Amino acid sequence: MDGKRIQEYWANEARSLLTIYQQFQTLLPDPKQDAAVHKGEDGRYIESLIKEYLRKILPRDLEVLTGFILRPAVKTGTYNRARAHDCDMESSQLDIIVYDSCHYPVFQRFGDNAIVPPEGVIAIISVKKKFNNGDFEKEAKALKKASKLCRYVDEKGVKIRGPYLAMVAMHSIEKTLVSTQQYVFEQIKSVYSNTDDTFDDAIGLVANLEKWSVFKRKPNEASSNAQYISMIHKKGEEHFGLQFLLTGILSVYYDPTRNSRERPGFTAFPSGRAHDTELGEIELCGMR
Repeated sequence: MDGKRIQEYWANEARSLLTIYQQFQTLLPDPKQDAAVHKGEDGRYIESLIKEYLRKILPRDLEVLTGFILRPAVKTGTYNRARAHDCDMESSQLDIIVYDSCHYPVFQRFGDNAIVPPEGVIAIISVKKKFNNGDFEKEAKALKKASKLCRYVDEKGVKIRGPYLAMVAMHSIEKTLVSTQQYVFEQIKSVYSNTDDTFDDAIGLVANLEKWSVFKRKPNEASSNAQYISMIHKKGEEHFGLQFLLTGILSVYYDPTRNSRERPGFTAFPSGRAHDTELGEIELCGMR
């Protein structure tokens, strides 16, 4: 199997993004730690980098926004009154919402900030400069809540695939008593139960772009449980985190429950490259 051109392309793209970030730190350094001098701006700059990267690549149907998901308790479709006994609900503020604004309206927008209905949400991404101890559990809870807002069944009774959920950072804490990737999995696992949480609600990717990725395998036909594995980014594999992110977003956008168009061959990983660690499994109550 070839695909080496695509692999090299994504490797160059990833190196370029990391180099741009390093230039920001070069111009505005903090001599006391590995960060730019203005920490708030440091985080916003990374968020902007990821947004621009996605805007350059994703289909034009999709916008990359910051803001809130509002699920109003109103009729959907023509006759669908499934929310008749619900209350209006909203998410917390979300770093990145990948949204299909070609086919779905927006409640309100102000620059890149928007309030959107759940039907058009394709992906939700939490962005950090650096992952710290409390981030994995906290962000998983916020992403799970947002995912549940996006659950819906169309008028034909089809359960629509939920948005891709991801956490992305440039750096991370590194654990010593257990592997960092195992720690990440255990923190995520603590958020879920098999009574009301589905495969769609489970985090798809946690990526330290410089060093490693923890991600959810494709679902097993015999089970809706989420199996997690990890990959350490070796030299030349800096593109893995970004490729996993793009692959996840496109898998939702081109899912048959959302889109009848054919998914293109767009990302590529080295043939025969096995994952580094099997982290474990989260028991869930269904696919969606």
